Amino acid sequence: MSRPSAQPRLLHPAAWWCWALCVGVAASRTTNPWLLGLLVALLGWTVAQRREPGTGRILAGFLAMGVLAILLRLTATALGGARLGSHLIVELPIVPLPTWLGGLRLGGAVHLEPMVRAFYDGAQLAVVLGSVGAANALAGPRRLLRYLPATLYDVGTALVVGLTYAPRLVTEAERLSRARRLRGHRGRGVRETGRLVIPVVSAALDGALGLAASMECRGYGRTGASRRRQLLASALATLGLAGTVVGLYGVMDGVTPLAVGVPMVLIGVAVAASTLWIGAGGDPRTRYRRDPFAGPERITTAGGLLVAAVFVGWSLIDPAAMRPSTTPLALPDLPLL
Repeated sequence: MSRPSAQPRLLHPAAWWCWALCVGVAASRTTNPWLLGLLVALLGWTVAQRREPGTGRILAGFLAMGVLAILLRLTATALGGARLGSHLIVELPIVPLPTWLGGLRLGGAVHLEPMVRAFYDGAQLAVVLGSVGAANALAGPRRLLRYLPATLYDVGTALVVGLTYAPRLVTEAERLSRARRLRGHRGRGVRETGRLVIPVVSAALDGALGLAASMECRGYGRTGASRRRQLLASALATLGLAGTVVGLYGVMDGVTPLAVGVPMVLIGVAVAASTLWIGAGGDPRTRYRRDPFAGPERITTAGGLLVAAVFVGWSLIDPAAMRPSTTPLALPDLPLL
């Protein structure tokens, strides 16, 4: 009898989250639909091969949110901002608005060029959402929470509760849809979806609050450090993370100069890292069965950083290929690099 093949071990959650967020950074630097499609294929293939057991179809749920974002972007553009172009699609009725709105109007001529630009921007947001969904599918936020330093316990608890809310929406939607089918409800469409919205949102919120309550009851984040030391570390961690988020937004939006966004990220990381040193003496506890950060984790992290570096660098070298123009309207090129 042949021995069953051994299942690959779960990689360290920090490696998967770093990899997925780097893919999100890469997606934020381009609106080229070919490159965005390649990133979606990369996320889908990786999640299909190495997703964490019990995570369900989280990536599909996040991609569905991305498709909804594309549709909303196209609808908003068609109603209010698709009047400039040379290829007319349709002429919508104009809805008169008050003059104090600054000349805004709904309806009118809808041209192809603004609609294509809206599709590019919506697809970019969809891939960024997909990268977050892939991170949740490859390594759950609860696993990642085990490796946060003691100083970041307060911030980490809030982040984990927030990050588990969206995946729980997908899980609860699947569970309630299955339960309705077992009870003989075969309805589909907008009406059926509307009946599921309130139960799904309520169940997901209850689950997130239950997670926070269970963590509090089990003493999560309690340390032996002094109150003054905890307050100082928490304040520095909050400021550092806020600076990092602001800097990352400047790097990812494609409009803010890198000379502003990158220093902000470095300052935020430095301030946040200082909290690790402050809180190091306040957590004497050991960790049970820590996941190793070995060769596979380093390769995974390096792969994500390489993808992000190539996309960021190429967006500076050849911005026209990374953000194709829609005037004149033409099929985007696929950069070989």
